[in-house]
Amino acid sequence: MSTRLQAKISDGITEVKALITHPMETGARQDVKTGKNIPAHFIEEVKCEYNGKVVMSAIWSVGISANPYTAFKFKGGAIGKKVKLSWKDNKGKAESVEVEIEEGKKK
Repeated sequence: MSTRLQAKISDGITEVKALITHPMETGARQDVKTGKNIPAHFIEEVKCEYNGKVVMSAIWSVGISANPYTAFKFKGGAIGKKVKLSWKDNKGKAESVEVEIEEGKKK
């Protein structure tokens, strides 16, 4: 599992985009070979921090597709400062990724 993260600022608004590689299993699908249910395995919590403050927090469950993509914006941020995205799943796996905010396209 891995997370790709990007943060760009334009006109005082920081846009964050993340793509998380994760199976996001509901627990309802069956393995074709064995006929047994594939155990639930999904991301439960996602949060993003900037300057030590949470700027986005989400509770996810089995309704999110595999390899989820998320994007959001927040006011503020500064070029060169870091944004940190963290997530954890129902099996105890967790990951955090940090990137520096880059300059975005001018409108």
